[in-house]
Amino acid sequence: MFSLKKEKPLYLQLVDTLELDIRNSMSPNDKLLSERELTETYQVSRITVRQALQELEKRGLVYKMQGKGTYVSEIKEPAVDLGNVYSFTDEMKKLGKQPVTKTLSFSIVKATEHIARELKIELGAEVYELERLRLADDIPMMLERSYLPVIQFVGLNKEILSQKPLYQIVEEDYGERIRVAEEEFFASIALNHEAKLLEIKKGAPVLHLVRKTYNAKNKIIEFTFSIARADQFRYKVSHFRD
Repeated sequence: MFSLKKEKPLYLQLVDTLELDIRNSMSPNDKLLSERELTETYQVSRITVRQALQELEKRGLVYKMQGKGTYVSEIKEPAVDLGNVYSFTDEMKKLGKQPVTKTLSFSIVKATEHIARELKIELGAEVYELERLRLADDIPMMLERSYLPVIQFVGLNKEILSQKPLYQIVEEDYGERIRVAEEEFFASIALNHEAKLLEIKKGAPVLHLVRKTYNAKNKIIEFTFSIARADQFRYKVSHFRD
């Protein structure tokens, strides 16, 4: 079921499978299989299972009860509207820093149930999956995994992404005006894969961000899950009254 040849770590492949089961066939407070049962069912190591469960807990999909096991949480949709589209490149420049984006992986995949729901597209539709490392003054700041519908951005490739920022490509090359982004963020800790790329210690505090970006027609054109270094990255939100 899972492959070491894929660019995505084994535990994230397991996360995708378990998240699909949780959202489609489980109810709040249902108990997941034990670590041993998950190891046997999916033919992966105990360490891989533990990393996957940690990731699901960080995403708010499960919770643990000491000595009893892991249970399904109340699943809520993102509800925080920042009111403005955040651009890492623009914000770093405003701070006088030199932004750099490294595209770690780029591929076309079939939309899972979760991705299809977030982008409001058909299950199995082709999407671009890209993982990028964002740096400022050569310091790793944020790790991003983004999904965009292929039909909306036909011809997008890794070479184009290396030439200019994604949002600039979206607006200049594809004529899509970005209207607004919905973003939810919460505190967590870094796992091995994340810590290595961000050059921090395993277990160091990080900020998780989940973003959906809309065009002028109120259509979702991007879904991104990001992990930012808590010691380097700050988020500012302004609230206005009518």
